[in-house]
Amino acid sequence: MNRLTTIDLNKLTPHSVGLERMFNDMFKYTEHPQNAGYPPYNIVQEKNRFQIEMALAGVRMDDIDIEVADGELTITHEPVEVEPNESVRWVHRGIAQRKFKRSFTLADDVVVQGARMENGMLYVELERIIPEEKKPRKIEISAV
Repeated sequence: MNRLTTIDLNKLTPHSVGLERMFNDMFKYTEHPQNAGYPPYNIVQEKNRFQIEMALAGVRMDDIDIEVADGELTITHEPVEVEPNESVRWVHRGIAQRKFKRSFTLADDVVVQGARMENGMLYVELERIIPEEKKPRKIEISAV
């Protein structure tokens, strides 16, 4: 068992309520680290909008699967095997065609708005949508 999972969360968060999921997600990363090398990606933020930019040179859009479930965005690539052509011989093959599965944990208020492929780049658009009940509001104090 990982030492981090044995820590009493109440000692770390004596003034917080309901943050157990956040800590559990952080512990999950220490137990199952992902290969951060392929494919290369950026995450860009502008105010309440985010964009994941993923470099996918030579990857067909039809071979990419994007799924959102239980607060996790998963991008998967399963390349289709190309039938060998006897008239073509690869002199050098430097563009990767390997499969991958890349997951991103999303905050409860982040929604995936869409995705597009352009010039060998995959763009996934996300937005933080703050519901009315989470926006700041004054609480009236009533007399007893």
